[in-house]
Amino acid sequence: MTFSRRPLIILPVAALLAAAGCSSSDATAQVAVPSPSAKEAAACTALDGLLPDTVAGQKRHDPTPDSPLTARWGDGDAEIVLRCGIPRPDEVADPKYPGVEVERVSWTVQARAQGPRFITQYREPYVELLTGTRYEHDASVLQPFGAPVGKAIPKTLDVP
Repeated sequence: MTFSRRPLIILPVAALLAAAGCSSSDATAQVAVPSPSAKEAAACTALDGLLPDTVAGQKRHDPTPDSPLTARWGDGDAEIVLRCGIPRPDEVADPKYPGVEVERVSWTVQARAQGPRFITQYREPYVELLTGTRYEHDASVLQPFGAPVGKAIPKTLDVP
């Protein structure tokens, strides 16, 4: 197992995401389901049971195919898609990607044309949030995921 030992930089969220400069694009209702190990799938299933019904004013309506490894809220530029149990992304070890901590959960932030991509750090299995362009400058979308991720997804590395 390899862990990133890069320092976590906590910046004002608006400044962090303002640098993203993303453009708008609608996402589809179909979401690729990850294929984690049985142990990771169990943690993801536990997470699924803790996820909120509403995030950023958007109601939950899960994508197809139906799976406890994926969840979805909203549509279009307000869409939020969660995938749990993704393979370890290279971005979590790349110091060029900024990090943000929200509700005691650390996330790597990646700018995308469709809206920001957030990936948990220092926890396994990895959780990915794909967000629409509405959240380009607003990482408060991460707030409702702090307690569920903190409870269901174990820390694999403590950082000061």
